[in-house]
Amino acid sequence: MHVCTYICIVKIEDALKMTRFSSQKHKAGLNILYTAWWLKTMVSKELKAVGLTHEQYNVLRILKGKHPEAMCVKDIGNRMIEPSSNVPRIVDRLVAKNYVERSTSVIDKRETVITLTNVGLDALQTATNKVDNLFTNSLHLLEDDAIKLNTMLENIRGSE
Repeated sequence: MHVCTYICIVKIEDALKMTRFSSQKHKAGLNILYTAWWLKTMVSKELKAVGLTHEQYNVLRILKGKHPEAMCVKDIGNRMIEPSSNVPRIVDRLVAKNYVERSTSVIDKRETVITLTNVGLDALQTATNKVDNLFTNSLHLLEDDAIKLNTMLENIRGSE
């Protein structure tokens, strides 16, 4: 079955083809997992159109936060959404695309640092515009509801 078939389904019961959950918390947990998958699928489609993966986009966003300063790979890795990401491999692919440059740190010659290029900045802006448009058009939330949802999700992760 095609991904779009699942994405169009609104109720979790229909998406998962189940009507009984052991509790509302269990249902909420599955709903969060399903919604995360749905959103990641939608974002992947937008990023693929500009030749980026989620991880590459995340690295570019992290570098943009420090731009024009350079960052070491370890610091980038500590800020990744998915901490298990292979940052050196991701950086290699971004170097090949001319989105980032790798150089030796001025402070510590043993350390490699990464900087965002102008080409990378342009690619990031294009990707960010696509993702922002997706969020605007697909996340049907009023601003107050978005604030409440953010609070609830942060409360769920409170034991992190």
